[in-house]
Amino acid sequence: MTDAFRPHPFSPDWPEPAPHFLRDELPPPPALPLIDVFGPRWADWLSRAAEAKSAPPDYPLAGLLSAVGSAIGNTHWAMPWAGWAEPPILWTMAIGMPSSNKSPGLDAVLTPLRKVERDMRREVEAERATWSEAAELAKIAKSTWKEAVKRALKEGETAPERPAEANPGPEPFLPRLALADATVERLAVILAEQPRGTLLVRDELSGWLQGMTRYAGGGSDRPFWLEAYGGRGHTVERMGRPPVHVDRLAIGVVGSIQPDRLRTLLLNSDDDGLLARFLPLWPDPAPIRRPDRLPDEDFIETALTRLHRLSMATNEKDELRPWIVAFSDAAQDRLDTFRHSVREWENESDGLLLSFIGKLPGLAVRLSLILTYLDWLTGREMEPTEINAGTFERAALFIESYALPMARRAYADASLSKSERAARRLLTVIQENAWERFSSRDVLRLDLRGLDRAQDLKPALNVLTEADVILPIEAEPGPQGGRPAKLYAVNPAVLKPTP
Repeated sequence: MTDAFRPHPFSPDWPEPAPHFLRDELPPPPALPLIDVFGPRWADWLSRAAEAKSAPPDYPLAGLLSAVGSAIGNTHWAMPWAGWAEPPILWTMAIGMPSSNKSPGLDAVLTPLRKVERDMRREVEAERATWSEAAELAKIAKSTWKEAVKRALKEGETAPERPAEANPGPEPFLPRLALADATVERLAVILAEQPRGTLLVRDELSGWLQGMTRYAGGGSDRPFWLEAYGGRGHTVERMGRPPVHVDRLAIGVVGSIQPDRLRTLLLNSDDDGLLARFLPLWPDPAPIRRPDRLPDEDFIETALTRLHRLSMATNEKDELRPWIVAFSDAAQDRLDTFRHSVREWENESDGLLLSFIGKLPGLAVRLSLILTYLDWLTGREMEPTEINAGTFERAALFIESYALPMARRAYADASLSKSERAARRLLTVIQENAWERFSSRDVLRLDLRGLDRAQDLKPALNVLTEADVILPIEAEPGPQGGRPAKLYAVNPAVLKPTP
């Protein structure tokens, strides 16, 4: 401690601090309604995939929802009514300790997806070989044509038209169904060539999220990703590089994160809605046992292949656009009822959890489209043309019985008010430094985000004071005189015992 102070002679008889500052009040994980929401065929596959990976079925489901959503991508959007359309893009976050088999659970879907990509790339590579031959011939034809034009102009004759063989057409683009890492600039180039969209896979989401603000002068990737979730148009411009415009960003995201790193992100994050776009899945670990059932690999590979064979529509200008899958009248009615429920949930929430709840109507619409296509993949021949009430009911059931309770579990700290979150962060600082006493200057000198200004620190100090975690104490002026620093004693109950 650098501020001079005289130990206060009064040793308070500390009351018990507020219980929620002594322990994490973590809600239990909700049960996953596999059969009721996804039907017996997908429920069986998810259960078998989870057993084979020694993981809870929540993790394969995280991979499935993001992979299927990005596979549909810009080929089909859901439209409850005119003026409201949603892409099927979902961002999922598998939460758990390192031993919970998050990555193996996700790989139950991602490994077949990569195999589908390899098969599709082999097909395109054959097309690229044919194109390369045509491109060589085109060079010769173009060179011959240019010479003919020069001769014609020199002799005052009409220049010949450019021959069709001088244009080999666009080079076939190798599909990128899943990317482990890519810059915003590279993603823009890929989506310009592959307008249906793609999937970003991150083994550790915290590093990706924390690295979004890394450019000198305050540049950030966050605006790009905020647009990507909504399927909106975006132009990527960086110094010294030509701009790349994408009509409809469509990028699914799936990844994993450890609970403590998620908590750090939640407590330090600005509420710009980025984290609230993730569907969190944080189950209890699966019991340790040998699997006696294996998933049907052909089923998942065939399903992913069918989805990636879907095509986009074209408008009157021959521009690519999504096909629209409308809601039935009954589904619209059920959506209205659901929106009233969301309004009630919002009135009972605060902090970052409020942002998550506000996005639930859009999530329900997206999930309805994904469920419609999951049903189609189990054997229906005709492509879906409508989202019915029964399918939306299943989407609403998933959100009410699973997604919302899971968000309350995962975003427990984020459901606090701004001052409560700042207080929790301040308590962490006190515990990490083992402060028995501290001054406000000691905290401000650390220059911690959210606690680096007096106007932000004061509410946190007030919360901890009211919770009997800290107590203001008197201090004498320093040797130079002036107003003494504000000092606080710390309740020993919140400090870790000295080993």
